[in-house]
Amino acid sequence: MILIRRSEVGGTIRAPPSKSYTHRAILMGFLTAGPFRVRNPLLSEDTQATIDGVEAFGGRCTVGNGELVVRGEGLALPEKAVDARNSGTTLRLLTGLAALLDGTTRLTGDASLRRRPMGPLLDALRDLGVSCSVAEDGCPPVEVAGPMKGTRAKLRGDVSSQFLSSLLIACPLKATETRIDVLPPVRSEPYVDLTIHMLREFGVAVDRLEGGYRIPGGRTYAGTSFTVPGDFSSAAFPLAAGAVAGGPVTVEGLDASRPQGDVRFLDLLRAFGATVDVRGDRVTVSGGTLLGRSIDVSQNPDLFPILAVLGACARGTTRLSGGEHLRFKESDRIATTVAFLRTMGADIEATPDGCVVRGPATLRGARIVTEGDHRIAMAAAVAALAAEGVTNIEDEGSHAVSYPTFLDDLRSLGAKVVV
Repeated sequence: MILIRRSEVGGTIRAPPSKSYTHRAILMGFLTAGPFRVRNPLLSEDTQATIDGVEAFGGRCTVGNGELVVRGEGLALPEKAVDARNSGTTLRLLTGLAALLDGTTRLTGDASLRRRPMGPLLDALRDLGVSCSVAEDGCPPVEVAGPMKGTRAKLRGDVSSQFLSSLLIACPLKATETRIDVLPPVRSEPYVDLTIHMLREFGVAVDRLEGGYRIPGGRTYAGTSFTVPGDFSSAAFPLAAGAVAGGPVTVEGLDASRPQGDVRFLDLLRAFGATVDVRGDRVTVSGGTLLGRSIDVSQNPDLFPILAVLGACARGTTRLSGGEHLRFKESDRIATTVAFLRTMGADIEATPDGCVVRGPATLRGARIVTEGDHRIAMAAAVAALAAEGVTNIEDEGSHAVSYPTFLDDLRSLGAKVVV
């Protein structure tokens, strides 16, 4: 468990490396045949799942001197089931690669991952001639038997952008061109932009079409190294702490020039009334009189829990909408967010696609259940900084999934944290 007392925070930390970029760099680096150097990688539980997955497909990975070296000699059929642990990104991206192989690959994960949907991706793979099987609820474990030979598929865009990213990464390795028709509404589109940006860096171009994408076939991945930028999604938590618990808090190593959808958090902080100063790769946030806002989170679902915390600390009403797909994350993030903030004294209610928060609340320390969801644990920790008394977060360190140094960084900013 994690005990956090009300604290004033301030100081400077460095942003953790991006989880999304690290996943993709490991996978695409493997596809170059290597050796490929991933510099400044995020080494977390989720990215370790991708490292292990790449090795199951025939790659070799070594870590040292601040970099990860990936070597591959072509895709090989895994000898046993691939365990993606708690990482939805790992499971979904590797499923696309498995569809390229002549043979059957089984992919699974932990209890949480086995509750996350795979149906839309498997339906698209079936359109492309792949044999797929899955549990009756449409969740893992899955079995995929390729090779993928079709040329056109339909894909629902309202569940997870990871499905489309999986196809965008795998399909260039097919002999033939592929057309993917994406059925609206499309959620988390900035993560698709990130994938396309990285594909270009590895020498693979994808064409956007009205209603979908054209993916050339017969391509190879090329490159020798990639440097992972800092992660705006993770940096949102200490930056929010600067807004609600004193400040100023400065996070270094954030490159707004690379496509990361959650760079939008800086504009949202300003909209709430926080002071945000950006100088080079340094972002500094300090608090002010926060005012409630209406926010569509459809393209930035990872920000939902911390935006709800800001809403609880803001004067007036905050409405978060567009997050139907939040119910299919590591937890039902709408339910878990509403539950922990209500336990702390917030006036908050769930809606079908988000929540309504009426503030400002007098938050109080409480016993918080995170359902093992890293973003719930970190959002609750930030709320605890502004709460009276002591907050007991019943969590075994799920922040290590995406931000292993989170608690250390909070302490360095002055937070009173005991594990």
